Amino acid sequence: MQLESSQIIFISEMKKQIKAAQYRALQKVNAEQVMLYWNIGKAIVERQQEFGWGKSIVELLAIELQKEFVGIQGFSARNLWRMRTLYEEYHVSDLILPPLVAEIPWTHNILIIEKCKDEHERFFYINRTKKFSWSKTMLINAIDAQHYQKTILNQTNFDTTLALEEANDANFIVKDEYLFDFLNLSEPHSESQLEQAILTNIRNFLTALGGDFSFIGNQFSVKVENKNYEVDLLLFHRELQCLVAIDLKIDEFNPDFAGKMNFYLSILNSKVKKEHERPSIGIIICKSKNRTIVEFALQDVNKPIGLATYSTSPNLPVDMQQFFPTNEEFVEKVESITQYINEKSPKF
Repeated sequence: MQLESSQIIFISEMKKQIKAAQYRALQKVNAEQVMLYWNIGKAIVERQQEFGWGKSIVELLAIELQKEFVGIQGFSARNLWRMRTLYEEYHVSDLILPPLVAEIPWTHNILIIEKCKDEHERFFYINRTKKFSWSKTMLINAIDAQHYQKTILNQTNFDTTLALEEANDANFIVKDEYLFDFLNLSEPHSESQLEQAILTNIRNFLTALGGDFSFIGNQFSVKVENKNYEVDLLLFHRELQCLVAIDLKIDEFNPDFAGKMNFYLSILNSKVKKEHERPSIGIIICKSKNRTIVEFALQDVNKPIGLATYSTSPNLPVDMQQFFPTNEEFVEKVESITQYINEKSPKF
């Protein structure tokens, strides 16, 4: 039977509504499950403290629960220990509260607990999982790729070029380094080859950037006084509601790159940005950088720019290790982000 266009639209809308309802139902079931596991873990901890019970109580409880709830998974001794760990690790934290933990699947919670030992890192991955609906595989890949470390160590001038709230949000969209191992590029390669490889793998590229990015175009042309200027890649960030210009470089960072990006952003704001959108942001992605030179180069630039490096292999070449932050720089960045996390975290 041939469907009319109005019927196709109607059926499509009904499918969307059903899928949305199913998703909300699954979210509710997941929240109930995680809170049940939280309460079981809490009860084990409290009873062990109250009665001095040892490890055997967990084994005994697992046996009795599996007898009572035959065929229901989740009550093995191993999983009960995980429930205990979930409560023990998080109940005294000022950052991760039960309502937040319940907003992501149990398997994701376990992954985060077992792979991440710092509470700020755990909070980061819980928020990202919730926000971008990460699958288990995506979460594993993000943790293995050190997504947290590469985000909080980024180099930008957002704090001086954007309003406070915008700057805090924008800092989360730029990593210190991007791993583009999906490009299958050999060394050496040209900027044109890098761009073409990204276009061929645009979905993976947008995922590597961190989510919420939409692709607008490559070699995006803007005209000034009858002269064309081309932005390597032009994206749009949905949450920030702004254009994001990407400049690709296969060399070490040069201060001239910042001036060029500043120029591009001025043109985009004047000729491309819509009235309801926020000021455009630039991200320069280079093969390598000297952190001190980057800091000086961005110091007096009046447009929001972030500077990142990229690699096409998960292994870090020896000659690039000098470009990575010291332990002191890492600690300083963690401390600065803690205040923002506390302000954004839910109050229970």
